[in-house]
Amino acid sequence: MAEDNNEAFPLGKENYKFIIGGMVLIIIGFFLMAGGGAENLEDFNYDEIFSPRRITLAPITILVGLGVVLYGIMKKPREESSKD
Repeated sequence: MAEDNNEAFPLGKENYKFIIGGMVLIIIGFFLMAGGGAENLEDFNYDEIFSPRRITLAPITILVGLGVVLYGIMKKPREESSKD
């Protein structure tokens, strides 16, 4: 018995677009959170470490990205009509 290798992807093309878009948002959120290294370890720059970008914007961006990925996984793929 020969097996068919015509297995379809488990998700549709639109689902993968949402997943990739969500992953991009997560990566952007981590880049927003990065930085803040001091040249002198004796100095503590409160405003740089606890900036609104790192405390608020970055975590919200990461959470939105996780939500988009979850939506992309849970969304039911469209049934494509096949013209035979």
